[in-house]
Amino acid sequence: MSLSELIRGVEDHEKTLTVFNADPEAVEAVEERFHDRNLTVRAERTESGRPRAFVVLSSGDPEEEEEEFVTAAGLEDLIGEGDRTDPGFDDASYRPILDHLDETMFTSYDTRQMVAASREIEDRAWRLGTGSLHAGFQYLSILEDQMDVYERLASKDGLDVHAYAYPDQETVPVHDTDLTIHVERSREIETSWFVAYDGGGVDVNKCALLAEERDPRTFYGFWTYDPDTVDWIVEYLERSYGLVESR
Repeated sequence: MSLSELIRGVEDHEKTLTVFNADPEAVEAVEERFHDRNLTVRAERTESGRPRAFVVLSSGDPEEEEEEFVTAAGLEDLIGEGDRTDPGFDDASYRPILDHLDETMFTSYDTRQMVAASREIEDRAWRLGTGSLHAGFQYLSILEDQMDVYERLASKDGLDVHAYAYPDQETVPVHDTDLTIHVERSREIETSWFVAYDGGGVDVNKCALLAEERDPRTFYGFWTYDPDTVDWIVEYLERSYGLVESR
């Protein structure tokens, strides 16, 4: 299985978020919050109209009556005000739905959103300072623009940092850290944007972002905290791409 095949496997498992007993404005707020996710939002009412304003997350095909209950929460918990990150790597965001939205596709992130998402994982790796971090930049020229960030990350004694890029320029960025650069003439590396952190071997700390560029600078993919999925991504990268340039 390739990175693209993993993305398509996640894409095929769309979830449904049903908003019960809520005002149209609240339903619109949920639709807006998740407009760039591979997630269907629908509105329904219970016979009694109670309880007031709650949401149910389910998987499967509602038209085929094959839905499987995943979790439920109060609407206020889902769209309430308060600090949150975009697009939601912080476990405090979207509670208590977030854990169940792992591996839910986003459908059209631009470069700004992808950078913000990547920073969340990079920040976790920096704060914990152990384990391995793998990041795909598509091209060496893009990696060169991010060298200050990745030199700093690689300066952490306990953090093993790997960068992957397609050679669109003759020279590999020069650096004075233990950053490992994998220069790969691979279509997969050229079209994929990923950041995967193995959590220093601790499952609860593992996280990953994986996306592919399907339209010019528009990315389709998912993020996940699922340790098995993160392990698969890291192991796939280690197995598929050898060291080309380390310093």
